[in-house]
Amino acid sequence: MKKVILSIAVVSALLAGTNAKAQLIDEQNVTVTMDLQPILQLGMEGSQNIDFVFDQISEYVGGITQYGATALSVSSTVSWDLYAAAFSSAAAGGNLLWDNQVSYGDGNDANAVTTLPLTLLELHQNRANPDGNAGTGTDDDYFTAFQTSTTSMGMNNVYATSTPYVRPASGAKYIAGGNASADFVAGGTYLVENGAGTSVGANSNYYYTIDYRIVPGLPAVFPRATSSASNGGNNTTSAALNASTTSLYARPGVYTANVKYVLVEN
Repeated sequence: MKKVILSIAVVSALLAGTNAKAQLIDEQNVTVTMDLQPILQLGMEGSQNIDFVFDQISEYVGGITQYGATALSVSSTVSWDLYAAAFSSAAAGGNLLWDNQVSYGDGNDANAVTTLPLTLLELHQNRANPDGNAGTGTDDDYFTAFQTSTTSMGMNNVYATSTPYVRPASGAKYIAGGNASADFVAGGTYLVENGAGTSVGANSNYYYTIDYRIVPGLPAVFPRATSSASNGGNNTTSAALNASTTSLYARPGVYTANVKYVLVEN
C-alpha cells in the first residue's frame, strides 16, 4: 500500500508542473479619454430693467443713484476679463448716444435736443479690479466713489462703444482684468475658496455688485457726461450734449440704452 501511495504522489506532482507551463493569457484594452471643455459662466442677479424717473427738482440737481442694482458672479476654468459696455441702436450707427423713444412737448424749442451721450451713465463697483497689472490710475475700473465735482469726469463714466463685443483698448475701464495678455483674473469661481487668502461668495474676486447713477443737472445738461476719449477710455461721442454746450439742454422724454456685461477669455 505504501508503494502505491508514493507512486500516486509522484504522478500528481508531474501533472501539476505540466499545467503550470501550459497557462493561457488573454487581454482586452479600454481607451480612457478626458475632454476638458473651457467654461466661462457669468451670472447676473437683479432687474434687467433699471429705471431712472426724474420728476422732482431735487432729483435733477442731485441725481438718482441705484445702489446694488446688479450683482455679477463668475465661474471659469480659464483666465478671464470682465468689462461693461454701453450700447444702443444709435451707437450701432456710429453715434454713441441714447435712443430717444418718446419726446414730450410740441418740439418747437430749438435748444432742447435729444442727442444725449451714453457716458452720462455712471457705474460703481463694490471692489477694485483684482488684477494688479490693469493700470496705475483711478480710471481703470469703476471702484472710485461717485464724485460730485464736474471737473473729475471719467472716474465713473460707463465705457461707451459701437462694438460692444470687441474688448476695450488699453487704458479703458475693466471691472476685472484688462486689455493686455498679462492683465487677467485666474480661473476660479465664487462658489468655493480659490487658493490661500481668498474668500468665497460675495466676498471673493469672482463676485461684484454694481451701482448706477445719473445726474441731469438743472437745466438738464448732464454735467458729468464726457465725450473725451481720454477719460476712462470712452470713445468720442459725436453731436453729444455735454457741459461745454450750455446753450442746449435735454428735451424731456423717454431714453433707453443697454449695458452689456461681457466675460471673455484672456
